[in-house]
Amino acid sequence: MNFKIRRAAKEDCKDISRMIMELAVYEKMPDQVKISHEGFTIIGYALYFYTYSTWKGRAVYVEDLYVMPEFRGNGIGTGLLSKAAEIGKKKQCVRLQLSVLNWNTPSRDFYAGKGAQDLTVTEGWHTIRFDGQNLDKLANEAPKD
Repeated sequence: MNFKIRRAAKEDCKDISRMIMELAVYEKMPDQVKISHEGFTIIGYALYFYTYSTWKGRAVYVEDLYVMPEFRGNGIGTGLLSKAAEIGKKKQCVRLQLSVLNWNTPSRDFYAGKGAQDLTVTEGWHTIRFDGQNLDKLANEAPKD
């Protein structure tokens, strides 16, 4: 299959928004998405940002990797993940990290097949989150200047 991996542009927002909703449906959390658009010409996306490890240095974190179901199995996911890794390497990132839901065996197998380590198994790491009222409460406990 012929496809192109490229940086997203402003005019891609409606397609990315649609795929975010598709990903949320796949992850059984469609009620969490608060954005929407209609129509599409793009069939996949990778959303990433940079983080920092106090022990290892700069890292790239892939928040989302999504390919429309009818286009899976054609190397698009590999292309998107590889592009995120390439971009990270160019920015001197020493690792690429992401999170996968425990029930999402197809994605876990995909990443394992690419050489990813499951840190829950190997190192016992757990993902922790503060949001909503708990985030507000925590922020309100910050020392005042």
